[in-house]
Amino acid sequence: MALCGDVGASSLPSELVVHIFSFLPASDRLRASLACSHWRECLFYPALWPELRLSLRLSLAERPRLDFLLRRCGAFVRELRVEFAADNYLAVGAESSAGAGGASPTTAAADQQGEPHLSERWADVIRTYLELVLCVLSSIRGNRNLQKLSLVGDISILQQNGAVTSPYLNKVDPGSKKIRQIQQLFEEILASSRQLKWLSCGFMLEIVTPTSLASLSNPVASTLEHLSLLDNHSPANTTLITAVELERFVNLRSLALDFCDFTAEMARVLANNNHVPLHRLSLLVHSTSLKSKTLDKMPDDEDWKALTQNSTNLRVYMMAFDVKSDDMLRILKPSIPLERIHFDSYITCVSGAVVDLISRQYDAFLTHFILMNDVNDMSGFPDLSDNRNEDPLVLLAWRCMRLSLLAIHGYTVWAHNLIAIARLRGPDLKVLEVTEESIDFDQSELADQDVDPVHNLIEQVSIGLARPWQAVMDIELLSVFTEPARHFYREMQNFSEGI
Repeated sequence: MALCGDVGASSLPSELVVHIFSFLPASDRLRASLACSHWRECLFYPALWPELRLSLRLSLAERPRLDFLLRRCGAFVRELRVEFAADNYLAVGAESSAGAGGASPTTAAADQQGEPHLSERWADVIRTYLELVLCVLSSIRGNRNLQKLSLVGDISILQQNGAVTSPYLNKVDPGSKKIRQIQQLFEEILASSRQLKWLSCGFMLEIVTPTSLASLSNPVASTLEHLSLLDNHSPANTTLITAVELERFVNLRSLALDFCDFTAEMARVLANNNHVPLHRLSLLVHSTSLKSKTLDKMPDDEDWKALTQNSTNLRVYMMAFDVKSDDMLRILKPSIPLERIHFDSYITCVSGAVVDLISRQYDAFLTHFILMNDVNDMSGFPDLSDNRNEDPLVLLAWRCMRLSLLAIHGYTVWAHNLIAIARLRGPDLKVLEVTEESIDFDQSELADQDVDPVHNLIEQVSIGLARPWQAVMDIELLSVFTEPARHFYREMQNFSEGI
């Protein structure tokens, strides 16, 4: 009590309290603010909160806390990054579809009509999502000092369950009233911005429209350094940015788009001498986009050559969601400076030919290679080395001298090949994540009674990497597997920030 007396904590000048708080992490600031009302008032000085990073569960319980925080900080925060977490989608769906007496009358009626249980499982999730997005955008609509805005959701689970079709969204949001309100708020924020350098929006449900970027003034567009628009839910005949509009963004150093939206004309715009050299390009190749859009307008090899001549330090990060191997062979042009590639499949598997092509064409650039296959049949993983003299993964390790991360699940990795990969790359392979169920042993290894094949594998790989190594025992611990879209988005952010 004496601490908060006339000569205690409450008598310190606000500037001094704020200066002290500036040395403390956010959690310690909150604890320190409990000392007295004067310190609580100092807690929300603009200088203390130049950056906010929020991860929100899709729960209405988040709303009061979010309202409080953004009411205090939304008007002056310089950098805002918000993730609308998808980790409770399935839990919410399960809870809402299961009742004390089994299926609800609504669900039963849906069954009789041959419709999925979407109304019961997902309506509350989407309504909550829309409410939280409205809360965030409303709080920053008058912030003209915003320099960095990043919004990320994960609508892939909703897409897989059919919950983002137009008829269903119209049931959840009649007349698209909230969605239009969100789109209008987003455009207002862009129109009022004066210092925006970083604009990133990924896997968010219908926030960005083909007219959104027109709200940016020419001075802001000409100074924007990063632009990320990843939304494979856009209609087949629309694109979120055109080549003509891209001409305004002459200072872009990093760009992230759906691959089907990145046209040859865009590559030529970026290769123009009027544009500063592009350093990072992240491309999302999604089966949903490929079904509704064409690859006929994608850059050819000459376009990639021209782009890399103007941007000599350009590096490309590509993620392929359930893309057919034939399409990948068509997409992977030789002159792409591909540094990272991430495959995630649940229907279509990557072929050994694709892996072999990657190792031959991008041996000078490739550092990250992720191969995930979410199959239900654990007894029959595809074998990339079938009908081949050499295993494509071993060739990848041999050819790609800069390879530093290799993660595999859902494909057969033979133990002797895993040992060869560890020996070829050695300590330079900083991350080697292979799930236990993906590893297989040939008969000669199993027939040797004097050697435990599992112990021998662990020992030999550890020796090759010059550090202790273990296979991944629980695939659910790998975010790259459980949340592929979110993992890609976070890695893309780091990839772009690492210029």
